[in-house]
Amino acid sequence: MSLFKNPNELEINSTIKMLVYGQPGIGKTTLALSSPQPVLFDFDGGISRVNKAHQCPTLQVKSWDEALDALTELEKGETPCKTIVIDTAGKMLDFMSDYIMRNDPKMKMRDGSLALKGYGQRKVMFVNLIKRISLMGKNVVFVAHEKEDKDGETRRVRPDMSGSSLGDLIKELDLVGYMQAFGRERTICWTPNEQYYAKNTCNLPEFEKVPIIIDQHGGISGDNNFLAKTFANYDTYLNVQAQIGEEYNKLTEQIAADIAAITDADGANAFIVKIDDYGHIWDSKAKARKWFGEHMAKIDNVTYDKKTKRYAAKD
Repeated sequence: MSLFKNPNELEINSTIKMLVYGQPGIGKTTLALSSPQPVLFDFDGGISRVNKAHQCPTLQVKSWDEALDALTELEKGETPCKTIVIDTAGKMLDFMSDYIMRNDPKMKMRDGSLALKGYGQRKVMFVNLIKRISLMGKNVVFVAHEKEDKDGETRRVRPDMSGSSLGDLIKELDLVGYMQAFGRERTICWTPNEQYYAKNTCNLPEFEKVPIIIDQHGGISGDNNFLAKTFANYDTYLNVQAQIGEEYNKLTEQIAADIAAITDADGANAFIVKIDDYGHIWDSKAKARKWFGEHMAKIDNVTYDKKTKRYAAKD
Protein backbone atom coordinates (compact mmCIF):
# COMPACT_ATOMS: atom_id res chain seq x y z
CA MET A 1 0.00 0.00 0.00
CA SER A 2 1.42 3.39 -1.00
CA LEU A 3 2.39 5.89 1.70
CA PHE A 4 1.35 8.69 -0.65
CA LYS A 5 -2.24 9.93 -0.56
CA ASN A 6 -4.34 11.36 -3.35
CA PRO A 7 -5.46 14.98 -2.86
CA ASN A 8 -8.97 13.92 -1.76
CA GLU A 9 -7.46 11.59 0.87
CA LEU A 10 -5.31 14.20 2.58
CA GLU A 11 -6.18 15.16 6.15
CA ILE A 12 -7.66 18.63 6.54
CA ASN A 13 -5.86 20.77 9.11
CA SER A 14 -8.43 23.40 9.99
CA THR A 15 -6.50 24.98 12.88
CA ILE A 16 -5.20 28.48 12.27
CA LYS A 17 -1.82 29.97 13.17
CA MET A 18 -1.89 33.75 12.97
CA LEU A 19 -0.30 37.01 14.08
CA VAL A 20 -2.06 40.33 14.56
CA TYR A 21 -0.01 43.49 15.05
CA GLY A 22 -0.47 47.24 15.14
CA GLN A 23 -0.18 50.32 17.32
CA PRO A 24 -0.56 50.07 21.12
CA GLY A 25 -4.14 50.57 22.28
CA ILE A 26 -5.76 49.78 18.93
CA GLY A 27 -7.56 46.70 20.27
CA LYS A 28 -5.23 43.88 19.21
CA THR A 29 -5.74 41.82 22.35
CA THR A 30 -9.52 42.16 22.24
CA LEU A 31 -9.43 41.09 18.59
CA ALA A 32 -7.22 38.09 19.43
CA LEU A 33 -9.68 37.10 22.16
CA SER A 34 -12.49 37.02 19.56
CA SER A 35 -11.05 33.67 18.43
CA PRO A 36 -12.84 30.41 19.32
CA GLN A 37 -12.73 29.54 23.05
CA PRO A 38 -9.42 31.29 23.84
CA VAL A 39 -7.03 31.13 26.74
CA LEU A 40 -4.55 33.96 27.14
CA PHE A 41 -0.85 33.79 27.94
CA ASP A 42 -0.43 37.38 29.17
CA PHE A 43 3.31 38.07 28.90
CA ASP A 44 2.76 41.82 28.60
CA GLY A 45 0.48 42.46 31.58
CA GLY A 46 -2.19 43.77 29.22
CA ILE A 47 -5.26 41.82 30.37
CA SER A 48 -6.23 44.62 32.77
CA ARG A 49 -6.75 46.90 29.76
CA VAL A 50 -9.27 44.50 28.18
CA ASN A 51 -12.96 45.04 28.95
CA LYS A 52 -14.12 42.53 31.58
CA ALA A 53 -16.82 41.29 29.20
CA HIS A 54 -14.15 40.20 26.72
CA GLN A 55 -11.66 38.58 29.10
CA CYS A 56 -11.03 34.83 29.17
CA PRO A 57 -9.08 32.28 31.26
CA THR A 58 -5.67 33.95 31.59
CA LEU A 59 -2.17 33.08 32.74
CA GLN A 60 -0.41 36.22 33.95
CA VAL A 61 3.04 34.92 33.14
CA LYS A 62 5.76 35.37 35.74
CA SER A 63 8.37 33.06 34.18
CA TRP A 64 8.89 30.78 31.20
CA ASP A 65 8.79 27.78 33.57
CA GLU A 66 5.23 28.79 34.44
CA ALA A 67 4.32 29.04 30.76
CA LEU A 68 5.68 25.53 30.15
CA ASP A 69 3.59 24.18 33.05
CA ALA A 70 0.51 25.86 31.57
CA LEU A 71 1.16 24.26 28.17
CA THR A 72 1.35 20.85 29.86
CA GLU A 73 -1.97 21.58 31.57
CA LEU A 74 -3.54 22.36 28.20
CA GLU A 75 -2.10 19.18 26.68
CA LYS A 76 -3.79 17.18 29.44
CA GLY A 77 -7.10 18.86 28.68
CA GLU A 78 -7.42 20.27 32.19
CA THR A 79 -8.46 23.68 30.82
CA PRO A 80 -10.80 23.48 27.82
CA CYS A 81 -9.77 25.73 24.95
CA LYS A 82 -9.61 25.88 21.17
CA THR A 83 -7.23 28.84 20.79
CA ILE A 84 -4.03 29.86 22.57
CA VAL A 85 -3.44 33.62 22.51
CA ILE A 86 0.11 34.85 23.15
CA ASP A 87 0.35 38.55 24.06
CA THR A 88 2.83 39.83 23.13
CA ALA A 89 5.17 37.71 21.04
CA GLY A 90 8.01 40.16 21.71
CA LYS A 91 7.62 39.90 25.48
CA MET A 92 7.40 36.13 25.24
CA LEU A 93 10.84 36.14 23.61
CA ASP A 94 12.15 38.15 26.56
CA PHE A 95 10.87 35.48 28.95
CA MET A 96 12.55 32.82 26.82
CA SER A 97 15.82 34.75 26.93
CA ASP A 98 15.64 35.04 30.72
CA TYR A 99 14.98 31.29 30.99
CA ILE A 100 18.00 30.48 28.82
CA MET A 101 20.33 32.75 30.79
CA ARG A 102 19.12 31.49 34.18
CA ASN A 103 19.72 27.88 33.15
CA ASP A 104 23.06 28.52 31.45
CA PRO A 105 25.02 31.58 32.66
CA LYS A 106 27.36 31.22 29.65
CA MET A 107 24.49 32.43 27.48
CA LYS A 108 24.50 35.79 29.27
CA MET A 109 26.62 38.74 28.14
CA ARG A 110 28.22 41.11 30.64
CA ASP A 111 25.61 43.74 29.91
CA GLY A 112 22.84 41.27 30.77
CA SER A 113 21.78 40.60 27.20
CA LEU A 114 21.54 37.22 25.46
CA ALA A 115 24.71 35.87 23.87
CA LEU A 116 24.80 34.91 20.19
CA LYS A 117 24.56 31.18 20.97
CA GLY A 118 21.60 31.97 23.17
CA TYR A 119 19.71 33.40 20.20
CA GLY A 120 20.19 30.09 18.41
CA GLN A 121 18.80 28.23 21.40
CA ARG A 122 15.87 30.63 21.63
CA LYS A 123 15.09 30.05 17.96
CA VAL A 124 14.84 26.32 18.61
CA MET A 125 12.58 26.94 21.61
CA PHE A 126 10.37 29.21 19.57
CA VAL A 127 9.95 26.81 16.64
CA ASN A 128 9.30 23.93 19.06
CA LEU A 129 6.60 25.99 20.78
CA ILE A 130 4.72 26.43 17.51
CA LYS A 131 5.04 22.71 16.76
CA ARG A 132 3.84 21.84 20.26
CA ILE A 133 0.70 23.94 19.89
CA SER A 134 0.04 22.47 16.44
CA LEU A 135 0.26 18.94 17.85
CA MET A 136 -2.37 19.91 20.44
CA GLY A 137 -4.76 20.70 17.61
CA LYS A 138 -5.24 24.27 18.87
CA ASN A 139 -5.41 27.55 17.01
CA VAL A 140 -2.74 30.02 18.04
CA VAL A 141 -2.92 33.80 17.81
CA PHE A 142 0.22 35.86 18.44
CA VAL A 143 -0.14 39.54 19.26
CA ALA A 144 2.65 42.04 18.57
CA HIS A 145 3.21 45.78 18.54
CA GLU A 146 4.26 47.42 15.31
CA LYS A 147 7.73 48.74 14.54
CA GLU A 148 8.60 51.20 11.82
CA ASP A 149 11.49 50.70 9.42
CA LYS A 150 12.66 53.02 6.68
CA ASP A 151 13.78 51.85 3.25
CA GLY A 152 14.99 55.09 1.74
CA GLU A 153 11.90 57.28 1.71
CA THR A 154 9.56 54.33 2.07
CA ARG A 155 8.03 53.73 5.51
CA ARG A 156 7.55 50.04 6.20
CA VAL A 157 5.75 48.67 9.25
CA ARG A 158 6.55 45.25 10.64
CA PRO A 159 5.83 43.29 13.85
CA ASP A 160 8.12 44.21 16.74
CA MET A 161 10.07 40.99 17.32
CA SER A 162 13.81 40.68 17.85
CA GLY A 163 16.40 38.55 16.10
CA SER A 164 15.36 36.11 13.38
CA SER A 165 12.21 35.13 15.27
CA LEU A 166 9.94 37.21 13.05
CA GLY A 167 11.04 35.37 9.91
CA ASP A 168 10.81 32.01 11.67
CA LEU A 169 7.29 32.82 12.86
CA ILE A 170 5.91 34.16 9.58
CA LYS A 171 7.04 31.00 7.75
CA GLU A 172 4.86 28.96 10.10
CA LEU A 173 1.75 31.17 9.98
CA ASP A 174 -1.43 30.99 7.93
CA LEU A 175 -2.40 34.61 8.56
CA VAL A 176 -0.64 37.85 9.41
CA GLY A 177 -2.97 40.81 9.89
CA TYR A 178 -2.01 44.45 10.27
CA MET A 179 -4.49 46.53 12.30
CA GLN A 180 -5.00 50.21 11.55
CA ALA A 181 -7.34 52.87 12.94
CA PHE A 182 -9.14 55.56 10.96
CA GLY A 183 -11.00 57.63 13.54
CA ARG A 184 -13.13 55.13 15.46
CA GLU A 185 -13.07 52.64 12.58
CA ARG A 186 -10.50 49.87 12.62
CA THR A 187 -9.44 47.64 9.77
CA ILE A 188 -7.29 44.55 9.54
CA CYS A 189 -5.25 44.07 6.38
CA TRP A 190 -4.43 40.53 5.25
CA THR A 191 -2.62 41.19 1.95
CA PRO A 192 1.01 42.43 2.01
CA ASN A 193 2.16 45.54 0.19
CA GLU A 194 5.15 47.89 0.19
CA GLN A 195 4.03 49.50 3.46
CA TYR A 196 3.40 46.58 5.81
CA TYR A 197 3.86 42.86 6.38
CA ALA A 198 0.82 40.62 5.96
CA LYS A 199 0.05 37.05 4.95
CA ASN A 200 -3.13 35.45 3.69
CA THR A 201 -3.38 31.72 2.95
CA CYS A 202 -7.02 31.47 4.04
CA ASN A 203 -8.73 33.05 1.04
CA LEU A 204 -9.72 36.18 3.00
CA PRO A 205 -10.47 39.62 1.53
CA GLU A 206 -7.60 42.08 1.14
CA PHE A 207 -8.82 43.92 4.23
CA GLU A 208 -11.81 43.82 6.56
CA LYS A 209 -13.47 46.25 8.94
CA VAL A 210 -13.25 45.18 12.57
CA PRO A 211 -16.70 45.58 14.18
CA ILE A 212 -17.13 48.21 16.91
CA ILE A 213 -18.18 46.27 20.01
CA ILE A 214 -17.66 48.97 22.65
CA ASP A 215 -19.54 52.26 22.31
CA GLN A 216 -18.24 55.74 23.13
CA HIS A 217 -19.44 55.39 26.72
CA GLY A 218 -17.66 52.08 27.30
CA GLY A 219 -20.80 50.00 26.95
CA ILE A 220 -20.86 46.67 25.12
CA SER A 221 -22.49 47.08 21.73
CA GLY A 222 -21.66 43.75 20.05
CA ASP A 223 -20.29 40.25 20.46
CA ASN A 224 -16.54 39.73 20.39
CA ASN A 225 -16.54 36.96 17.77
CA PHE A 226 -14.75 38.42 14.73
CA LEU A 227 -11.99 35.79 14.53
CA ALA A 228 -14.34 32.98 15.55
CA LYS A 229 -16.40 33.78 12.44
CA THR A 230 -13.25 34.12 10.33
CA PHE A 231 -11.94 30.72 11.45
CA ALA A 232 -15.36 29.09 10.93
CA ASN A 233 -15.58 30.49 7.40
CA TYR A 234 -12.13 29.13 6.62
CA ASP A 235 -13.11 25.72 7.98
CA THR A 236 -16.18 25.76 5.73
CA TYR A 237 -13.99 26.75 2.78
CA LEU A 238 -11.62 23.83 3.42
CA ASN A 239 -14.47 21.34 3.64
CA VAL A 240 -16.05 22.67 0.44
CA GLN A 241 -12.70 22.40 -1.33
CA ALA A 242 -12.30 18.84 -0.07
CA GLN A 243 -15.76 17.95 -1.40
CA ILE A 244 -14.95 19.55 -4.76
CA GLY A 245 -11.70 17.57 -4.76
CA GLU A 246 -13.63 14.31 -4.40
CA GLU A 247 -15.93 15.32 -7.26
CA TYR A 248 -12.88 16.27 -9.34
CA ASN A 249 -11.29 12.87 -8.84
CA LYS A 250 -14.51 11.05 -9.79
CA LEU A 251 -14.88 13.25 -12.87
CA THR A 252 -11.32 12.75 -14.12
CA GLU A 253 -11.61 8.99 -13.53
CA GLN A 254 -14.77 8.95 -15.65
CA ILE A 255 -13.11 11.00 -18.40
CA ALA A 256 -10.10 8.70 -18.42
CA ALA A 257 -12.36 5.63 -18.65
CA ASP A 258 -14.38 7.15 -21.51
CA ILE A 259 -11.22 7.96 -23.44
CA ALA A 260 -9.78 4.49 -22.87
CA ALA A 261 -12.96 3.00 -24.39
CA ILE A 262 -12.47 4.84 -27.72
CA THR A 263 -11.35 2.41 -30.44
CA ASP A 264 -12.54 3.97 -33.71
CA ALA A 265 -13.46 7.19 -35.49
CA ASP A 266 -17.10 7.13 -34.38
CA GLY A 267 -16.08 6.90 -30.75
CA ALA A 268 -13.55 9.71 -31.19
CA ASN A 269 -16.08 12.01 -32.87
CA ALA A 270 -18.66 11.27 -30.19
CA PHE A 271 -16.14 12.25 -27.49
CA ILE A 272 -15.34 15.54 -29.25
CA VAL A 273 -19.05 16.44 -29.07
CA LYS A 274 -19.32 15.24 -25.46
CA ILE A 275 -16.22 16.91 -24.04
CA ASP A 276 -18.03 20.13 -23.08
CA ASP A 277 -20.84 18.30 -21.28
CA TYR A 278 -18.85 16.86 -18.39
CA GLY A 279 -19.41 19.74 -15.96
CA HIS A 280 -15.70 20.43 -15.71
CA ILE A 281 -13.90 21.21 -12.46
CA TRP A 282 -10.59 23.06 -12.25
CA ASP A 283 -8.33 21.76 -15.08
CA SER A 284 -10.39 18.69 -16.00
CA LYS A 285 -11.17 19.99 -19.51
CA ALA A 286 -7.48 20.64 -20.23
CA LYS A 287 -6.64 17.15 -18.97
CA ALA A 288 -9.42 15.64 -21.10
CA ARG A 289 -8.03 17.24 -24.24
CA LYS A 290 -4.49 16.17 -23.42
CA TRP A 291 -5.44 12.57 -22.61
CA PHE A 292 -7.66 12.37 -25.70
CA GLY A 293 -4.83 13.57 -27.95
CA GLU A 294 -2.38 11.08 -26.44
CA HIS A 295 -4.89 8.24 -26.79
CA MET A 296 -5.76 9.01 -30.41
CA ALA A 297 -2.07 9.14 -31.35
CA LYS A 298 -1.89 5.44 -30.42
CA ILE A 299 -4.85 4.37 -32.61
CA ASP A 300 -3.64 3.37 -36.06
CA ASN A 301 -6.95 2.78 -37.83
CA VAL A 302 -8.16 6.42 -37.83
CA THR A 303 -7.06 9.70 -39.35
CA TYR A 304 -7.90 13.30 -38.42
CA ASP A 305 -9.21 15.78 -41.03
CA LYS A 306 -8.14 19.30 -40.04
CA LYS A 307 -10.71 20.89 -42.35
CA THR A 308 -13.74 19.07 -40.98
CA LYS A 309 -12.17 18.65 -37.54
CA ARG A 310 -13.41 15.08 -37.43
CA TYR A 311 -11.89 11.63 -37.40
CA ALA A 312 -12.40 9.10 -40.15
CA ALA A 313 -11.39 5.48 -40.70
CA LYS A 314 -8.25 4.99 -42.76
CA ASP A 315 -8.71 3.50 -46.20
